[in-house]
Amino acid sequence: MRLFVRAWVLLCVGLVAQGAMADGVIGLQDRLELFVDGRLVDRMENASLKLHEPRPGNTALVFDRPWEGRYSAYVTVFQDDDRYRMYYRGHPVAKADGAKTEVTCYAESRDGVTFEKPALGLFEVHGTRENNVVLADMAPFSHNFAPFVDTRPGTPAAEKYKAMAGTKESGLYVFVSADGLHWEKYLEEPVLRDGAFDSQNVAFWSQAEQCYVCYFRTWSKGGWDGYRWVSRSTSPDLKVWTTPVVMDKGDAPWEHIYTNQTIPYYRAPHIYIALAARFMPGRRAVSVAEAAQFGVEAKYSGDCSDNVLMTSRGGNRYDRTFLEGFIKPGVGLADWTSRTNYPVRGIVATSDEEMSFYVQHHYGQPSNYLRRYVLRPDGFVSINAPYSGGECVTKPFTFEGDTLVLNFATSAAGFVRVELQEADGRPIKGYTEKDADELLGNRIAYPVSWNGKSDVSALAGKPIRLRFVLKDADVFSMHF
Repeated sequence: MRLFVRAWVLLCVGLVAQGAMADGVIGLQDRLELFVDGRLVDRMENASLKLHEPRPGNTALVFDRPWEGRYSAYVTVFQDDDRYRMYYRGHPVAKADGAKTEVTCYAESRDGVTFEKPALGLFEVHGTRENNVVLADMAPFSHNFAPFVDTRPGTPAAEKYKAMAGTKESGLYVFVSADGLHWEKYLEEPVLRDGAFDSQNVAFWSQAEQCYVCYFRTWSKGGWDGYRWVSRSTSPDLKVWTTPVVMDKGDAPWEHIYTNQTIPYYRAPHIYIALAARFMPGRRAVSVAEAAQFGVEAKYSGDCSDNVLMTSRGGNRYDRTFLEGFIKPGVGLADWTSRTNYPVRGIVATSDEEMSFYVQHHYGQPSNYLRRYVLRPDGFVSINAPYSGGECVTKPFTFEGDTLVLNFATSAAGFVRVELQEADGRPIKGYTEKDADELLGNRIAYPVSWNGKSDVSALAGKPIRLRFVLKDADVFSMHF
């Protein structure tokens, strides 16, 4: 068994590294590439990577049922065929992790904009079966029950839905379901024990790494000491897992990451997006008296939180290009109490021109709710240049395909032009800046052309660079 696991781990490492080729040339194949981490960027002049601010949308869900309440939390959402499914902890009173009073609740939506709570009749809770509870009387698992759709090829229909749940005392268990509503343990023993698990612990099948990955809570100094942080383990079958490894944060400073919410980005699954909750213990913005005015218990008034964008391309490395808050707490005091502003796990398409994700506001308050936020597809980060103009040159790469497509936006006065270069930086005849047709507008997917022609198939498989020349413009992603 040990030899099997070791061989499989080496295979996973090889799959992660397959995008890198000899001589520093990156193999893009025909993947959509985002500029969230600077992986493709060689140099920029009067241009920079810009973190974009999501637009606040509507209230998506309110935790207003008797079995939900102010301490409902640890939310998961995903698109599943023609519906959007949502799961979360229901808990109206503050108690220790894994309390018997915790339940797992379910909501669904046809548009990802507003969610409804079906009366499922599966469990009697608070004296009624007219509720949306999918797991009850199974402490401690409702504390942090985190489902996902198992996309591994060959997964039996009876095991389409999986979930991770558990605490330090119980260990982390795998649950399974055929319909996403009726759940049972996959194994009678925990699959992971070496972790704190005291928040939402998330897993998925990685198409890029060809294995299951799980990201879960640990502490930087072990036990409950140091900073709340994240470790990772992988598995070929959800049964045998590797020894956990701590996620490398690079040169970023230590910060408390409460929930990591790591998922493969739905348009480019080789890139993992982590909309993570950043927790600032003891950093008080609201006095005890002020908190009491809107129903917050004193012990939930002395901290504040926001969320940050982290990314990964597999392995045990988070890229923290941006340390700034991604969605900052709102105006007023209600968003400045402890453990509010936590992102939901999940990023979903809600139209061809927008993607949505959700953030919990007013945790620990009677008004506890989820708000939807919106960005354009791929809209986390862009290569940006101001009105005065700038440029960005990529590292050398190879590609497959015959057309370069960009996701970009300009002002009415701005533009984007693209030059193709040899790996050594020499402009390629017929694809120089002078040949480049100017791109103007706001497009999710638009072909680049030179003298009216967009065919680049003659360059497929050869190392090239791109030189973006921009004025008052953003380039969010590229795709051959």
